[in-house]
Amino acid sequence: MDKQQLIFDGFEKQIYSTEDPDVVILHFKDDITAYNNIRRARLSGKGELNCAISALLFEYLRKKGVSTHFIARQGTNDLVCRKVQSIPIVLVVHNYVAGSLASKLALPEGFKPATVIYDLRYNNTELGDPLINDSQAVALGIASFDDLAAMYAYARSINTMLVSLFAAAGLKFVDIKLQFGKTSDGELIVSDEISPDTCRIWDAETGEKHDKDRFRHDMGWIVDSYAEVLHKLQSIKE
Repeated sequence: MDKQQLIFDGFEKQIYSTEDPDVVILHFKDDITAYNNIRRARLSGKGELNCAISALLFEYLRKKGVSTHFIARQGTNDLVCRKVQSIPIVLVVHNYVAGSLASKLALPEGFKPATVIYDLRYNNTELGDPLINDSQAVALGIASFDDLAAMYAYARSINTMLVSLFAAAGLKFVDIKLQFGKTSDGELIVSDEISPDTCRIWDAETGEKHDKDRFRHDMGWIVDSYAEVLHKLQSIKE
């Protein structure tokens, strides 16, 4: 597939059209951002690592029967994907309390709740990606109740699979931000990426963080930590 027109230029990724109107190329930049682009840096090799991790995880989910936009990896920093109309919702799945959720609930990071916590965020940078509930999402016209039911079903299934996969790699799957879109024929599928930029991933024994929190909190060794995640996932023998 060849890149043609640039149709989206985001903080950390770009989307290009291709010769097939139903296929796009998702290009991973080396940029890293936090706090809605208030903090920004460029880290050599970061885009390639996120691309490789996303490809590995999307391929894993495909083998498990999960429908995503992923078709194939192409080159070092590109994924060939099904074109979707993005739904401006981020569904956050929390297996452990961390980040802003810890502050909100006045709980220590790493606390394991009695049940998995699901949050909806309105994917709107100008508004600061606010938390919303199901009826607000429907009132905004960005999703139907049927869409939301499908998203939650995807999230439960994907989370169960990835908790198990990461545990086999010696990693704790703390949380994940999932995004969705609809294909030209109306199928709702998982989109965007699955990487240390969109998940919190900790070492199961030491608790060391291997995700974007390293950038948020000036912990350093960001690219090395992402590389460690890829290495551990590649080392799993299935």
